[in-house]
Amino acid sequence: MQVEPLTCAIGAQLRNVHLGAASRDPELVAQIRALLLRHKVLFFRDQDITRAEHVAFARHFGELEDHPVVGSDPEHPGLVRIYKNPETPNDRYENAWHCDATWREKPPFGCVLRCVECPPVGGDTMWTNMALAYDRLPQYIKDQIAPLRARHSIEASFGAAMPIEKRLALHAQFPDAEHPVVRTHPETGEKVLFVNGFTTHFTNFHTPANVRYGQDCNPGAAMLLAYLVSQAAIPEYQVRWRWQPGDVAMWDNRSTQHYAVMDYPPCHRKMERAGIVGEATF
Repeated sequence: MQVEPLTCAIGAQLRNVHLGAASRDPELVAQIRALLLRHKVLFFRDQDITRAEHVAFARHFGELEDHPVVGSDPEHPGLVRIYKNPETPNDRYENAWHCDATWREKPPFGCVLRCVECPPVGGDTMWTNMALAYDRLPQYIKDQIAPLRARHSIEASFGAAMPIEKRLALHAQFPDAEHPVVRTHPETGEKVLFVNGFTTHFTNFHTPANVRYGQDCNPGAAMLLAYLVSQAAIPEYQVRWRWQPGDVAMWDNRSTQHYAVMDYPPCHRKMERAGIVGEATF
């Protein structure tokens, strides 16, 4: 196995690895897991694997989860089909910096994403290192956000375009989750900036330390949250991947965010993702 780092901040391409074989080799899986913790997102070219092998590889890292809005492959529960086509040009839930499913009480451990079909040009995906984003914050910001917690909502994201009855039913099924603004990674111990496109507001900002008068709360909290969310967009923290059919990317959802670039003309882009169940934040 050859390991080729792609940037100084995040990402590595692994060569001479076949994930079908890895799905049957726990020792190789352990090596890949160690590299994932180090590089945060891993890329594999030319992976001629079956859906069953895709699922079997991902399950070495934990149980798989379905998505309540995006459909799964009927024969492989947990293998979510992210299919874009010319008939759905306004289906644009991905082109924002986000950490998958933080609206869950236990956000995913990570994901294994395989490219089935992609545009000849365009449709790249970017990832960003949110541990580095936290590390490089000014100290006074770190001090201010250390005790803060925030809400994450599927209702305000995937539910926003639904009829009100469906939106409220979605919220009833998945109430807003609350997470620390600074998460401690359960394996590396890194501090991670843990707000993203699913984050709606802080839940404990309105304290004497932050608010002099009532009018301080909303602009103060909103401006701070916008500043923190914007850290994902700093190029020095990022890697960008140009897809080819058969490519696989695997990322640590606990320490990264990603952005699917929707710059391609009307055409098909078919991706299949195995999301791995995670743990509670702390």
